[in-house]
Amino acid sequence: MPEKLPTFFIPHGGGPCFFMESNPPGIWDKLAEWLRGMAAALDREPQAIVAISGHWEDDEFSVMGNANPPLLFDYYGFPEHTYKLTYPAPGSPELAQRVSALLAGAGMGVRTDTQRGFDHGVFVPFKLMFPEARIPVIQLSLKSGLDPATHIAVGHALRPLREEGVLIVGSGMSYHNLRGFFSGSQGTADSFDEWLTAAACSAPAQREQRLAAWSTAPCARLAHPREEHLLPLMVAAGAAGDDVGQRIFNDRIMGELISAYRFG
Repeated sequence: MPEKLPTFFIPHGGGPCFFMESNPPGIWDKLAEWLRGMAAALDREPQAIVAISGHWEDDEFSVMGNANPPLLFDYYGFPEHTYKLTYPAPGSPELAQRVSALLAGAGMGVRTDTQRGFDHGVFVPFKLMFPEARIPVIQLSLKSGLDPATHIAVGHALRPLREEGVLIVGSGMSYHNLRGFFSGSQGTADSFDEWLTAAACSAPAQREQRLAAWSTAPCARLAHPREEHLLPLMVAAGAAGDDVGQRIFNDRIMGELISAYRFG
């Protein structure tokens, strides 16, 4: 049996940040370079990818069943050319059915969305990570209410996929306070990142307990006034099983610390 694939939590940046001039210049360059090297860091190419983005919430868990997903340009006020980006990766109705079966088998409500396309939390970083757009990709939504333990449990349900050649990628931001990016967080991002890294990289049993209680962490609500960009990490960590996490990337964006994690 092939060795199981790891799971990831990646920062996806801001809007179409990697495909336009930034102000100040170069602030996204280190993250872009790291994303471009992610595929080479894998022992084998995934047969398919399940992505969980901070930009899709539904009142039930929903899985993308579109065989040829379009792009959702769900960002506003950016240069015209950023609304002409392409990412023609195929979907996979078969994988959508498999994900639905796993979640249903774990007692979770789930439905299939055959119309939805890739939001920018997926197509923007994936254009760097898997630029040939050959690997089938589907998205799984967050569930409204944003309960962390529920999203960890979804990760539990998805664990078998890792031994079936499927890469699980949570796409969000470890720090997501837009006001803080522009006004300075005065140490908020650093305090939360220190806690988050310790939690994500702790022994698996403690990891899940700590992540489920993330809102009690130092500066938690200052780092995430709303947690939709953090919950993709919960899914990736839940799918990790007994694999220990490691921080594999960190950088400062406009002075604020952001991190990425790998499990397995």
